[in-house]
Amino acid sequence: MIAVVYSGSKTAFWKITQNGQVVAHCNTTGLNPCFVDPKTILQILNKKVALVNNAENIKKIYFFAAGASSADRKEELAKTLSSFFKYSKIVVENDLFGAAKAACYNQPGIVGMLGSGAHCAYFDGKKPVNNNFGLGYILGDEGSSNYFGKILLKEFLSHKMPKDIEAKFTLTHNLDRPQILERIYNKPQANIFLTSFFDFITQNSKHEYICKLIDEGFEKYFETYILPTVEKHKMREVHIVGKVAAELEDRLRFIAGKYDLKIKSIIKEPIQNLLKHYTN
Repeated sequence: MIAVVYSGSKTAFWKITQNGQVVAHCNTTGLNPCFVDPKTILQILNKKVALVNNAENIKKIYFFAAGASSADRKEELAKTLSSFFKYSKIVVENDLFGAAKAACYNQPGIVGMLGSGAHCAYFDGKKPVNNNFGLGYILGDEGSSNYFGKILLKEFLSHKMPKDIEAKFTLTHNLDRPQILERIYNKPQANIFLTSFFDFITQNSKHEYICKLIDEGFEKYFETYILPTVEKHKMREVHIVGKVAAELEDRLRFIAGKYDLKIKSIIKEPIQNLLKHYTN
């Protein structure tokens, strides 16, 4: 058996195959080693029947995880997984590597990520080329779902929303200033809390105010991540992977056009392409 896993900070998608056929699958909470400690990871794994029942039969795992960006983080995550999947050879790479493989397979290209976080890199056909874009949800991630969560909350707390949107936001989330600040500054996984407001963005994306927030966020994304990569590698086509890109595709393509860029593909969930690549 082979398992292929793609984990963002919010959700991890698991596919288990035998002889090229999917025999089990499940989703878990995202297993970002920056935010989830080994003990919690093992607790999460033990709650999934599909993983418990197949753990001893899985011989190889390809695991692509947000937060697995350094050798130490990869080693830590692999060690934790190996204590659960005792007979598996485990390969851990970061989520950008997985996104690049899903979009380009073994061909070179520029790959952007727009999900709970944001990133971009040139993929040379073997691995993404290192850059300094990955600043995380506090200092970076422009255009991502947690970025839009931050913007929404700032606008709400500053009373800058139009009255109709403010009323709808209050009705939907029933949060006040103390609750929001407590959740962000004194509770764990503030990044997941921020991403939870993305559904409000998509549900109201046709409203002029929300549409403007989306466009401004995507402009920041292109100017921060995509344009420097495009200019360095002299390419005008890009692939973009992630839920935000897929669910706001029309606005993303519109903003790309402003910069004379072509989006070659948008992939919402890279797990299917990764499965095809690593099990064929």
